Amino acid sequence: MAAAPAPPTAPPKPTWTPGEPARPWFRPTIRIRLTLLYGGMFLIAGILLLSIIYLLAAQAVQVGSELPFKIDKGQVSSDVCTFPDTPPNSTEAFNRLVNSCVNQQRQHALDELLTRSLFALVGLSVIAFAFGYAMAGRVLSPLGKITRTARRVVGSDLSRRIELDGPDDELKELADTFDEMLERLERAFTAQQRFVANASHELRTPLAINRTLLEVHLSDPKAGEELRQLGKTLLATNERSEQLVEGLLLLARSENQIIERKPVDLAEVATRAVDQARSEAEAKGVEFRGRRAPALVQGNGVLLERIALNLVQNAVRYNVPAGERGGWVAVTTEVAHGQAVLLVSNTGPVVPAYEIDNLFEPFRRLRQERTGSDKGVGLGLSIARSVARAHGGRIIAEPREGGGLVMRVTLPV
Repeated sequence: MAAAPAPPTAPPKPTWTPGEPARPWFRPTIRIRLTLLYGGMFLIAGILLLSIIYLLAAQAVQVGSELPFKIDKGQVSSDVCTFPDTPPNSTEAFNRLVNSCVNQQRQHALDELLTRSLFALVGLSVIAFAFGYAMAGRVLSPLGKITRTARRVVGSDLSRRIELDGPDDELKELADTFDEMLERLERAFTAQQRFVANASHELRTPLAINRTLLEVHLSDPKAGEELRQLGKTLLATNERSEQLVEGLLLLARSENQIIERKPVDLAEVATRAVDQARSEAEAKGVEFRGRRAPALVQGNGVLLERIALNLVQNAVRYNVPAGERGGWVAVTTEVAHGQAVLLVSNTGPVVPAYEIDNLFEPFRRLRQERTGSDKGVGLGLSIARSVARAHGGRIIAEPREGGGLVMRVTLPV
């Protein structure tokens, strides 16, 4: 009997510790650049200030070296000091007057030096602040580029990259890391959207086959009543599955930024949505209201019509109970504050404010009665929010006083 083969040995452990790649001992980092920049600016400002003070001091010394008085024929005169008309009687008194005049001239020179030094300091301070502001803006300009790119990415455009040029410092390292993160996020989102789209496409074929088979069996006159009832139930379930697949496919498409944009009138889009939901509203006894003013936007007409249709259908389906009167849906469009606004409000059950955010989550409903097969598959508001974001807009839901909701869609014109 042959011996059993020995189990494979574990691979040897590395003898080195993985870590960050080695970097040169000296890099032109932001700290070094700022140190050199502001240290050099301080040194230059000090040299300039010292030179100006030296020149002013030299001028003051030169002026102070001249005698502040003149003696002519026994009379003493001065433009700086005040001497008596009659000369002093003693030499000591004369020396006191001369010493006082010299001290007065020295004090005047010092005051002049201080005044000019202050003016020089103010001028150099203004120049230093202006130069420092310009240099700081130059050093921090990459941060502005990173911020602008991040704002564009917030608008669902993951294809943006910073691609920062310059020295290999902390800012370039941050920009490169941000670009790498964006690339991984874009790959992840693209893979997710591709998976949803492929799965939706693959599910369409068997659902279409099931629908065809059920319709064929239902058209058979020999089929019994129980078989017909079962076929209708299965057909309704199959139709619900088809709606779910279409919703997933549309949700995957609407998560992308809209590239091809054309002028679309929200009033026309809202009118089409109202026309499509009118028969369902009449069956439930719901009345349509609202004035639809022209509101042109740039976008995809099919997706924008989907927003309006989803909101209008939700407003009709989640209205007052069937058989009761007084239910209505108001659909209005307008341009306000530089934005196109689609407003859909309706009567219906009271909606708590803390439950509003849950309505926009896929497959999330407010109450158990919202799970009926005749009220959609739970993707309507999720699709509406995704389409609005793809167009650079937003959708807000607010509880209406007395029951129902107020759905406001704002899009840039």
